[in-house]
Amino acid sequence: MTEELRKRITDTIARGRVMLFMKGNPAMPQCGFSAAVVGILKQTGVSFESYNILADQELREGLKEYSSWPTFPQLYVDGKLVGGADIVRDLHQKGELAPLLTSGT
Repeated sequence: MTEELRKRITDTIARGRVMLFMKGNPAMPQCGFSAAVVGILKQTGVSFESYNILADQELREGLKEYSSWPTFPQLYVDGKLVGGADIVRDLHQKGELAPLLTSGT
């Protein structure tokens, strides 16, 4: 990965304390997994930023390498990867997601 792409990824992650890399956007998710994570985030009431990885092939492929996570969506909190849809769903069901999202606010 080039340093330029790495910087673009870190800058994009830093756009929001809670950043969701997803297929589509929160108003119109382009896959069920992205829709599920958006729904969970909306339930928590936390504000979040999103990035449509379908519109940026270079960032999409680079992010897979950057995170060592091959699928989307990818949720980042405070610059750190939380995980994909299954992990977000699991954390939410255990009651552990909302505290993670609201800590530091």
